[in-house]
Amino acid sequence: MDLKLTNKVAIVLAASKGLGKAIATTLSAEGAKVIIGSRNADELNTTANEIRQQTGNDVTAITIDVADAESVNRFIEQAGALYGHIDILLNNAGGPPFEKFENFADEQWQKAFDLNLLSMARTSRLVLPYMKPTGSGRIINIISGSVKSVLANSVLSTAMRMGVVGMAKLLADELGPYNITVNNVAPGLILTDRIKHTLPKDVDTEEAIKEKTKGIPLGRIGQPEELASLVAFLASEQASYISGQTIQVDGGASRSIY
Repeated sequence: MDLKLTNKVAIVLAASKGLGKAIATTLSAEGAKVIIGSRNADELNTTANEIRQQTGNDVTAITIDVADAESVNRFIEQAGALYGHIDILLNNAGGPPFEKFENFADEQWQKAFDLNLLSMARTSRLVLPYMKPTGSGRIINIISGSVKSVLANSVLSTAMRMGVVGMAKLLADELGPYNITVNNVAPGLILTDRIKHTLPKDVDTEEAIKEKTKGIPLGRIGQPEELASLVAFLASEQASYISGQTIQVDGGASRSIY
């Protein structure tokens, strides 16, 4: 299937590794002009070079701290100036720590808010002047399967991601007249570094992962590329009638009916 992403301008955040890197690679392979961002300049430039070599398409690397307003403003200005418009925004950020509710102070709550909710609101707002004039656009947020099913010790992540779900619903309503769609992708157990933080601390990692897969109907952990394929579809013209949705990629692990 031709997703018609050739020459579309795509921003992918937290893209130096993990899900962000897989998504940036997939979008680039589909012909998009990808602009990747993360805090670590060395890792980011290495990733950009790897994607260029793999896909044969140009990739631009710009450092950004999504929790810092000045850094985000600078990034969006530079990204927007490159091609004069932005077609796709992939919001992504590292998750907050896992721990019991009573162990988090105000400081941890504020950091989680800045990183996992306010950052996505800020970037979404700032790309609109580059999307609206084109009469189309895609905003896609990477959140967590914890918005559909309880995940132990994920209170910070769950609270902020639920905020993103509500925001996406409202944005889908407000931005629909401009043909801008807004959707969330909720990963389940995907093979990235983040997976280690969801496992019990006193159990061997491989054993803990094996135990986790018992609750997944497909009997295995997902690959980042599998999630990236969904993102590429949501970014495409073929997905133009999908908006305001939260789609899980979890191998069937969630038992939620709705």
